[in-house]
This record gives sequence, C-alpha cells and structure tokens, in this order.
Amino acid sequence: MEMVVFDVAGTTLRDDGDVVASRMAEALAASGVEIALAEVNPVMGLLKPLAIATLLESKRGLVPQAEEVAEIHERFRSAMVEHYLTDPKVAAMPGAADVFEALRSRGIRIALDTGFDRTILDAVIDRMGWRDKLDATIASDEVERGRPYPDMIHAIMERLGVGNADRVCKVGDSLADIEEGVNTGCGLVVAIRNARTEPELDRFPGVVAIDHLGELLDHVDARSGVGA
Repeated sequence: MEMVVFDVAGTTLRDDGDVVASRMAEALAASGVEIALAEVNPVMGLLKPLAIATLLESKRGLVPQAEEVAEIHERFRSAMVEHYLTDPKVAAMPGAADVFEALRSRGIRIALDTGFDRTILDAVIDRMGWRDKLDATIASDEVERGRPYPDMIHAIMERLGVGNADRVCKVGDSLADIEEGVNTGCGLVVAIRNARTEPELDRFPGVVAIDHLGELLDHVDARSGVGA
C-alpha cells in the first residue's frame, strides 16, 4: 500500500449520538420535513446536498428545488461547524492517532476524504490538530462528483503521485465509502462494522470488515507484503 484514504465522521472522528445524522434531521425539520435517524443512515457518506435532496424526494415524491436544498444545507453546515469547533465531546476515534503514526512510519501516505464540504472539513482538521499528520485532504465540494464516484480518490492520487489504485486502501463507515473504494478499484477496501455497513457486506465479498481502527494495520501489512 502507498496510501490510505480515511473517511472522517464515524471513521477517524467520533460521531457519538449520531451527531451528523441528527444535525441533518434537525436542518430538515426546520423546513417542516420530519425525518427519522434511521432514514438518514442510507445517505450517510454522500455529498451532503445530494443527501438532503434524496431525503426530500423520498418524503415528497418530488424533486426538490435547488434553493430549498441549499438553504437546508447551509443550516446543516452551520450547525456542524459550530459543533466541531466548540463541543467538548469532539474527539478522534480510539486508535486513530496510533494508526496515523504507524502508517507514516511505514512510509504510507495518509489522506482524508469526506461527504462534508471544505468549510466543515477544515473545522474538523483545525479542532483535531491534524494538519501535520495528513498528506492530503479533499472535500466533496472540490470535485465534480462526490461519493460513491471515485473522483475524490482520483484527485488525491494525482495530487500525491500515486499511479495505481491497487496501491490505495479506502476506509469508511458508510455504504457510500464502500462503493467509492470499489468504484475506484482500490486494492483494499475496509468497512467499519455498524448498522449502515453490516447489512451491505454480503454484496461486496472483497471488502474487509473491522470493528475498530486498531485492526486496520494487519490488513494493510498483509496487502503490502510486510512480514511475508
């Protein structure tokens, strides 16, 4: 492996209490659309305006107006930035710092990609003090197509000079993360087990499922030939 591309919320950053899904449901509720958290799960990991539009259409049976989607997204974005900059419970996932350090010691580059836009991603990176721990970051508003398309990973590969997707590992906690890794042709796609990914794993026999980040290194090493 030359590079590992991590998702953010729920993968490298704790999402206790389903903060992301809750804030999205609250942003929709402020526009009079009541959404249960379970209904948000299938769109987690997607470009957030797309997730909002998908939820609106599923509730109403009509394609929403772009202006309404933008208004709800701005409400969601503001709430997420405030949360990541000020909430005392914001923290890295257990083992994230150790995994970053171990990958770097192996000469493997570390990247983040996300369904958030750059404003939210920067709030996370600054709050966590990760700028010197990452080789590249990309947000969904910086490419033509977000997840499940491969555009974000392709952009990072080009930026870092990684020529072969088979040398890339993608790690995430949503169906969109899995599909992104598969669609990119990543040599290793790793899913964090949870209520979103568990029902989908049978569809992706090549995907490795782990319960926590501490399990990742063994799989990366195996694909990299370490200890062989």
